Amino acid sequence: MEKLIFVYNAFSGTHNAVLDALHKIVSPKSYACNLCKLTYGTFSENSQWKEFRQKSDVEMDFLHIDEFRKKYASKFSYKYTFPIVLWEDEAEMGIFIPTEELERVPNTEALIFLIEERLKI
Repeated sequence: MEKLIFVYNAFSGTHNAVLDALHKIVSPKSYACNLCKLTYGTFSENSQWKEFRQKSDVEMDFLHIDEFRKKYASKFSYKYTFPIVLWEDEAEMGIFIPTEELERVPNTEALIFLIEERLKI
């Protein structure tokens, strides 16, 4: 495994970021991206997550749906649901944490624990 790819169930751009922040404030229970909630607060990156990410030896890419589809259009882009965490090496890509499991992760600490445990295998 060369790296982990985190794909948010959201689209890139300032306009979408503002709409997402409003959605998190107005109706957090119906917000469609648990990965976003776990790694970011309303306006900035979660400090616990940021510390984990910065200390990790694993390369990590973070993409929105449109960025992922553009980057992996010919290979993998329409094979997955979002949010999702994928692994990638030179020749392959696979699921590291599937959407259904990611949506059940209760907090940032649990996400970090899950990633660390899977990396040990």
